Amino acid sequence: MEELPYAAAQHGETKDGSAQPELKRELGFRDLTLFYIVSLLSLRWIATAAASGPSSIVVWLFALFGFFLPLALCVLEMASRYPDEGGLYVWAQKAFGDFYGFMAGWTYWMSNLPYFPAILYFGAGSAVFTMGSRGKELADSGAYFMCFSLIALAGITLLNMVGVKQGKWLNNLGALGSSLPALLLIALGVVSLVRHGSATHFTWAAMEPHLNVKNAIFWSTIFYAFAGVELASFMGGEIRDAHRNVPRGLLLAGVLVTAGYILGTAAMLIALPSEEINGLGGFMTAMAKLCQNAGVEWMSPAIAAMITVACLGGAGAYLSSTARLPFVAGLDYYLPPVFGRVHSRWKTPYVAVLSYGLAGMLFAFLGQAATNVKGAYDVLVSMSVITYFIPYAFLFAAMIRLQREPARPGVWRVPGGPVVAIVVASIGMLSTVITIGLSVIPADDEPNKPLAVFKIVGMTLILILVGVAVYAQGRRRQAAREMAAVDVR
Repeated sequence: MEELPYAAAQHGETKDGSAQPELKRELGFRDLTLFYIVSLLSLRWIATAAASGPSSIVVWLFALFGFFLPLALCVLEMASRYPDEGGLYVWAQKAFGDFYGFMAGWTYWMSNLPYFPAILYFGAGSAVFTMGSRGKELADSGAYFMCFSLIALAGITLLNMVGVKQGKWLNNLGALGSSLPALLLIALGVVSLVRHGSATHFTWAAMEPHLNVKNAIFWSTIFYAFAGVELASFMGGEIRDAHRNVPRGLLLAGVLVTAGYILGTAAMLIALPSEEINGLGGFMTAMAKLCQNAGVEWMSPAIAAMITVACLGGAGAYLSSTARLPFVAGLDYYLPPVFGRVHSRWKTPYVAVLSYGLAGMLFAFLGQAATNVKGAYDVLVSMSVITYFIPYAFLFAAMIRLQREPARPGVWRVPGGPVVAIVVASIGMLSTVITIGLSVIPADDEPNKPLAVFKIVGMTLILILVGVAVYAQGRRRQAAREMAAVDVR
């Protein structure tokens, strides 16, 4: 198998022998822990889960053991084996070759284009609670949600072009903006339970999960809520002492995020019956109710502001890390070499970051076309799930394939050896395939189901075909460079 071009670059040279662009190692243990929290803990999923009733708590446990833990174990071993910048791009290429490595990176890169407006729509929905009566007028305004997404993405893009050191502070603030409201939600839920009782009856019958067409999109998004474990590995060349800090940061963040999701869902159901909660604005609706029950209504605008910051931080974390994929592809010449440029002063892959931010802005327009705000939100979520889980299929398959390869001394391995590792990766693969299938089904209240399915499936296929075409063009670009090098010699 041909050595990964960028793996050579990690040791000082790119494929054509030129000097490797210099990147700064700015991320330490604290930054990594907060990075994992902001990328894993998304408050919108608490509202989505609570809207499905008490059975969602059991579904959280299915997602924890069926997807999150297998993913975390696989990422830790793969990141320890191949700690290069590019993460999943490198792993899939090591296992299956250049084409599969590129397609894993391409689908992951493209998956976050609908993710950005989706999470920013949630942030915009929370921001209306800080605006008083004016906010109520904006709650159903598609123009407001679109403008919010565009302005936010522009600011996030510029911040991450300037540097990882500057961009990480938005991530860190976003982690606090998600964890503090989650803690407040749990605390206020306890207060509301003591003073007013629970709005939801937590019986065994009510908590029994049902997997059917109606709940399909819910199941898929709950599994999706635990995605993001692999993000920091894309920035392997910018992490200090990655071998030590990545496992510690992921372990601490994983415990906090899991507790936040499960306990937060329970607290929200204590505040409101599930039929009064929706995924787009349900979190703040429940928080406002809990604040009212506790006599602290004045806290609602502050909580809404923190949630908005959390959404901005989450979008920033995904943009900063995922932009490293086109950067690596540019170094490998699968994308035009301009994507592999590093700014001489900022030491960032500024072209890759800028192009990614602009592409996310384009999707803010596409997701809103011919549908209402909630319909746009559901379509964006479903598109994110499908394209996001395709790279996970590559990741788990690579984990299985690479068990036959010897690991160098000091590499972290899944406890139990290759047999257990293969079983763990197979569980993750099964969850991935099921989640992709479920995410195609539109929500019951989608007003234009055929259009929603067309957007989800059609745009996913287009993204994949475009990736194949880009890869083919990149191979021709590589061949031309090799022929030019031969002519020079």
